[in-house]
Amino acid sequence: MNLLKKCTGWFVLGTLVFYLLSVAHLTPVLLPTLLAWGANIAMWHTLAPSAKRQVTWLMMIGIATLLFAGSKGTWMTWQQVFAVNLPMLAMFVAVSFLDLTSSTDEKRPLPKGLSAIFNTALGVQVLGAVINLSVILVFADRIKGAIKLTPEQQFILTRNFSAAAWWSPFFVATGVAIIYAPGMQWQKTLIPGLAMGLVAIIFSTAEAFRRTKGDFNGYPIRKESLFIPMILASSVIFFHFIWPDISILVLICLLAPSATILLMRTPSRRKSLSHFVNHKLAQIGSQFALFLAAGIFSNGISAIILSYPQFFNLDSFTFSPMLFSFTLAIMIIAGVIGIHPVVSIAIASPMLLPLHPDPTQLGFLFLSAWAISAGSSGLTGLGLLMTSRYQIPTKTIVTNSVHYAVFMWLLCSLVNSFFL
Repeated sequence: MNLLKKCTGWFVLGTLVFYLLSVAHLTPVLLPTLLAWGANIAMWHTLAPSAKRQVTWLMMIGIATLLFAGSKGTWMTWQQVFAVNLPMLAMFVAVSFLDLTSSTDEKRPLPKGLSAIFNTALGVQVLGAVINLSVILVFADRIKGAIKLTPEQQFILTRNFSAAAWWSPFFVATGVAIIYAPGMQWQKTLIPGLAMGLVAIIFSTAEAFRRTKGDFNGYPIRKESLFIPMILASSVIFFHFIWPDISILVLICLLAPSATILLMRTPSRRKSLSHFVNHKLAQIGSQFALFLAAGIFSNGISAIILSYPQFFNLDSFTFSPMLFSFTLAIMIIAGVIGIHPVVSIAIASPMLLPLHPDPTQLGFLFLSAWAISAGSSGLTGLGLLMTSRYQIPTKTIVTNSVHYAVFMWLLCSLVNSFFL
């Protein structure tokens, strides 16, 4: 077992490497699938009890529904059950490398006032769009100082970090949307997504300023800290334009580690990378477990729908703006009560795909559900981080953001109606 623990980080890295090799048809997809499940088994002991419960329930329901559907003659392939979320796991490993490019600045004084609120909101969204969850820890640890994080600091960080899901190709939400809305063209959601992200910044900044009258400790953003995120985002767009046949997911899997190795500032790249693989990659068990379990669960739901088409027949409906708005509301509520966005997306996708929706509209629905629910919930990963690490009560997180969630839901419905 000790040997298994030592190899965990390498299993995780192998998932990315062999996934890319399988895309190039150099190895079978079975190899990265086995490595992903091996990493999941090795990291199981590191999961929090709540995560173990959620993952166990997802797997149990998924297996039960798959077996029941099988008894009715509907069988899913092993790739559908065990490897459906493999591209997302590979992408998650790839973007984890970007942790190595972040740097902290402990000496500069914390700025105050309206500009400090706005710059913190903008910074956490732009940096979080590429570096992902670690940016929350960097910002929150720095601005709380010796005291607790304030409710205003909490919602500035969580809402605006989550809002990057609307537009960032490096966000796991984008990988989820591309997989569960087949044919989605990410570049078509980029402009409306950027607009939604900007609205989130302005809305949250105005609210925080009104509540604190400017007495707000912000994060000391430096222009050079925005350089790497902007370079990476531009590179993805540039290479996707040159090679449109290569998916956004695969591009990110290639570019994120490559750019990190080129741009990281460290005396020894080899030592930093070795420490990263052995320690950092070995700690992302909750994401691996959740996405693998969600794959089994979503295919169980799909199998039931295929077994009983008469009960799940939405042929009398069309994917209208009204259905978009209603589905988004249900998914946001599900997120607020603790159902991870990837789970609600996994349920919604097989029910909506038979309606032949526009893939980009469906993708925008999934991105919106992720961005709003993750920024408003005290029970999904980001909310639990705020509760466990910074002692912000779950109730405070939810009550702080109910009006934000309703406003952004209405705005998403309008954007879908008029622009998509």
